[in-house]
Amino acid sequence: MMHPGTRNQTQFAILPPSRVLVSNVFRNVTVDKQRHSELMSEMQRFRGRIYAGDGAIRATDLTPDGRHRVRADDESWHVLALDNSGQVCSCLRYLQEERASGFDDLWVRHAALTRSPALGRDFRKAVEAEMSRARQMRIGFGEVGGWAVAEDHRRTLEPLRIILATYALLELLGGCVGVATATSRHSSATMLRRIGLRSLQSDGVDLPPYYDPQYSCEMEVLRFDSRFPNPKYRAWVDQLASGMVHAPVICRARTGRDVQTESNLQGAFRGFEMPTAEPALAPVA
Repeated sequence: MMHPGTRNQTQFAILPPSRVLVSNVFRNVTVDKQRHSELMSEMQRFRGRIYAGDGAIRATDLTPDGRHRVRADDESWHVLALDNSGQVCSCLRYLQEERASGFDDLWVRHAALTRSPALGRDFRKAVEAEMSRARQMRIGFGEVGGWAVAEDHRRTLEPLRIILATYALLELLGGCVGVATATSRHSSATMLRRIGLRSLQSDGVDLPPYYDPQYSCEMEVLRFDSRFPNPKYRAWVDQLASGMVHAPVICRARTGRDVQTESNLQGAFRGFEMPTAEPALAPVA
């Protein structure tokens, strides 16, 4: 199997939220409003084309210029994979929500499962239990979504790499517990389970899959802890994290740089050493 750091594979770029302190752990941070806007727009058009092509959304859900734009985009971290021509070929986002006071403040509240008479209450309870667990462990809480992979990259390692790269980003941010809504299309939920995600639980019982009319397919809500991917992929996450330290982080505006404590940095770099040079997933709603 090809290694995730192979040089002829895609290169990563990171778009941080509009208003966030970017940690000093990242070594290649630039402030470029135009480039940030260009990449964000390209990513949204790419995501719109993929989602519409899969039948997950309607053409009327897109902006006039073809973008799949949601409010969470401006508030999220985006991991973009760029091909040899510099075009977006896969993407995934992470929305930090540890400051949310409860379920009603979360983006995942929009999931169709919330409105289920049979499961809505269990869903709310399960998500709030994950939020409580994150607070107890003093790590972040958030949601992963916006997953899209170009058609010609789906039978490669790219779907796997973009997920593992997002795990790596979360490790660099200090680790987090979170949730993800995953479709059954292209075995998306199956792949996420293989990497280490698990069913969301209420009172120890797995929440079952459900049909989401917005995306016209069966969905699952999965939970994850970025600190504990499937051990099979631990080394991959570590190497990707060491490379992402040097990946371009393109900020929309200057907000300053966060100074992490030594203990936080040690946690972020658990399992790998700083390199001397840069080493050569179907939508999730």
